[in-house]
Amino acid sequence: MKKWLLLISMGALIASLTACGPGEGGNVNKPATKEGKTLLTLSLTESSPFYETLEKKFEEKYPDIDLQIHAYKSMGEQWGPGEFEKYRTATNTAMLSGKGMDIIEVGGLPVKEYVSKGFLLNMNEMLEQDQTLHKDDLQMNIVDGLKLNDGVYTIPLGYSLRVLVGNGDMLGNANVAFDDKTWDWKEFEKVSKEVIQKAKESGTDEIYALAAYPPEYLFQEMLYENYAAFVDTTAKKATFDSPEFVDLLQQAMKMNDDKIITSDEAKPGNQLFSSTPILSPLQFIEGPYMLFDHPKIMLLPRAGETAGQKGARVFTSSGFAIHAKSPAQEEAWKFISFLLSEEAQLLQEREGFSMLKSVNEKLINDLQEKVGSGDYTLPNGQPAKVSDEQFNVFKQIVQSADQYVDLDSKVISIAGEESMAYFSGQKTAEEVAKLIQNRVTTYLNE
Repeated sequence: MKKWLLLISMGALIASLTACGPGEGGNVNKPATKEGKTLLTLSLTESSPFYETLEKKFEEKYPDIDLQIHAYKSMGEQWGPGEFEKYRTATNTAMLSGKGMDIIEVGGLPVKEYVSKGFLLNMNEMLEQDQTLHKDDLQMNIVDGLKLNDGVYTIPLGYSLRVLVGNGDMLGNANVAFDDKTWDWKEFEKVSKEVIQKAKESGTDEIYALAAYPPEYLFQEMLYENYAAFVDTTAKKATFDSPEFVDLLQQAMKMNDDKIITSDEAKPGNQLFSSTPILSPLQFIEGPYMLFDHPKIMLLPRAGETAGQKGARVFTSSGFAIHAKSPAQEEAWKFISFLLSEEAQLLQEREGFSMLKSVNEKLINDLQEKVGSGDYTLPNGQPAKVSDEQFNVFKQIVQSADQYVDLDSKVISIAGEESMAYFSGQKTAEEVAKLIQNRVTTYLNE
């Protein structure tokens, strides 16, 4: 029987989303197939080979469960204008009616609203009682970072990181002392100035800390990295009119005026840093070692109360939730637990870093062996000269990754829109900060 259902019309989507039927979760008869298996439904935004493999492996482990995956889009299929909003609306309609699929991929969906209205199951007790999961191996700092009202409502399949990659040769020659685990943007500016000055003294010109990076880009980076300092999601309060936020705006502009950053491209070797996403262990090498011969992997600076905290910025991927009215909650948890098993986390089709520390360490160790034996080359065909010390740095960054912040895209959008009036010279930083504060406060209290 073909399991994959491509939902190509809103009618079909709504029909499948409401397939579970009404009633209190776990207290009604579980839907079953004609073979007598418990029917378990999973809603995805987009199909992929990973989920095809996952379905097969899961059903092999649990032959009494028939997992049926409903994907709104096939892999690589483009989203048309307004199409995702239609998908959200259809999902919201199903949730509001008290119906829906057993397991839901929640990327792009209003999870906080679902939780406040009791649509999603708190998986905290299931997570604590599951004897098949080894909590000391799980990236619990990331799971805890996703908690809402102290409850676990979503479980991510994996995660990625954002780091700062430095020109190791230039930083080493300058011999400027700093600690990237505790630095803020003021120290970043100070270090950059010193390194640029020493590089110029040695005969190198047109050196920039960040190239192809206009001040509005730097401001956005700063806001991403320091979001928690200005937005209290739980209390629905923002402090964008604070001196610290005004200072952040002014810092971004000052670094542009002082030519520490530039909107222009830099010559090869004339850039000191690069803000880089690390989507998998392999990208610790492929990205940084294509940028610099001897890259230095560092944490991005922070500001305000978040300065001094350790850990790389975390982005989660493919979060999953269980419908609170699902009649197959026990089977749904078995699927979530299977997602966190070594068998699922080691599947080659899975993207990103693993939610298991042991899997991440294994993948990095395997990569280290390939590099050491010469079996790995960069995309440009050159060998990757990565020291054992650097591999230890990779492991430390992955294991300590804990800076997950629930960024609200609407808040980020408001800040970006209003900040342009400052960077274009139309308004002062203080005026823009007040505009952002007023708009965000109104939005948070809607």
